[in-house]
Amino acid sequence: MVTRINDMPVYAAQTEQVDAALYNLWRRARLHLEMPLRIELPGLKQLLLILEEDSWVVVDQCQYDLPVLAWMGFQESGRTTLHMPVTCTMNYYHYMAGHIREKVLVRMGEALEIQLSDAAPTAGKHRPSQL
Repeated sequence: MVTRINDMPVYAAQTEQVDAALYNLWRRARLHLEMPLRIELPGLKQLLLILEEDSWVVVDQCQYDLPVLAWMGFQESGRTTLHMPVTCTMNYYHYMAGHIREKVLVRMGEALEIQLSDAAPTAGKHRPSQL
């Protein structure tokens, strides 16, 4: 883990369900993009989303990447369908973190779509491993 989420006290933690489409998009990103991936969050000032192999962490860049909110402990074992939500643990490190949750998830989806489409090979060209 790149972030310091295990070293920080948790304000609150709860079990959460992550939308399957967003979770699957992150899984594709893990295969095609270099992790950890830092995603700017337009409209959320100094906040940044760091996607790691095992977690999504919102950090405050102006406070040395201090965690604000984190999705972790994704329960993907035994998952038999791609359309069902995935259960995880959400850690809140700030009392106002719940107010940015939805905005972060929307911006994460948008950013991953753009980055994955930019990373995709163009039509007619194949990666050496695909030949």
